[in-house]
Amino acid sequence: MKPKVIVIVGPTASGKTALSIELAKQIKGEIVSCDSMQIYKDMNIGSAKPSLEEMQGIKHYMIDIVEPDKRFSVAEYKKQAEQAIEEILSKGKMPIVIGGTGLYADSLIYGIEYPEIEFDKNYRNELENIANSKEGLSNLYEKAKEIDSKAIEKISPNDKKRILRILEIYHSTGKTKTELEAESRKNEVKYDYRVFVINMDRQILYNRINKRVEIMIENGLIEEVKNLLDKYKEFPTAMQGLGYKEVVEYLNGYLTKDEMIEKIKQETRRYAKRQLTWFRKNKNTIWIDGLNDLQSNINIILEGIN
Repeated sequence: MKPKVIVIVGPTASGKTALSIELAKQIKGEIVSCDSMQIYKDMNIGSAKPSLEEMQGIKHYMIDIVEPDKRFSVAEYKKQAEQAIEEILSKGKMPIVIGGTGLYADSLIYGIEYPEIEFDKNYRNELENIANSKEGLSNLYEKAKEIDSKAIEKISPNDKKRILRILEIYHSTGKTKTELEAESRKNEVKYDYRVFVINMDRQILYNRINKRVEIMIENGLIEEVKNLLDKYKEFPTAMQGLGYKEVVEYLNGYLTKDEMIEKIKQETRRYAKRQLTWFRKNKNTIWIDGLNDLQSNINIILEGIN
């Protein structure tokens, strides 16, 4: 019998952190983060990384594991996250995977193996130059759509990082990202993943997102980005994160402070909508209402794993 692993996913600002920590306390669990921004060191405010106080003594894995000037692939995430799950199970504890990055979650749930691809640096630079030119990213989005229409369905026209990845995978392997995923899904999944998705009334979620952005600004997001720009020379993917790229635009004089704040709110709301669309495509998931009290949702999860 495969060991059980709890997975709690959902849109940003839906209350995943509080729920997972309270659950971990009650069932002797430890948490494996499933967030593509919380992996980075020194990126705390914009990634909504839980503080030591918020963690309440619960051990967290896959947080602060890589410098922002380094690349980090889904393949690396899957490998390290499975190592963390093994470590938790070896202690006789329950692994709780928690986050909102659908690609990371799917790599575990469906056992998707993303091959370590040797990317063509010249091609990457060529794509970067096109993406940074006027209408360039739109053109690359259309090109990626022609190559892999299924993969592009889940991607925003503004998501440079994932648009370029579709093009790079095809350039390097001659196969689409969708084809590679389909091949790898034939592999057996290691664990019995029990997946729970948090949802809530759309307007309430959007209000929570708007408030969270304001709190991030008050807590020093602009200062955090300034410190990152001083400390590191380059950011292959880290600065593409929501909140960070908009602050960089503000610091470079492309946006006023008010425009920056409004843009972060808007892009985060759009991201939350895409997250929900992504998780709706996953089968065998149990949906829970983020507006329920914590104990009610914990009870639903406990029923779902028995």
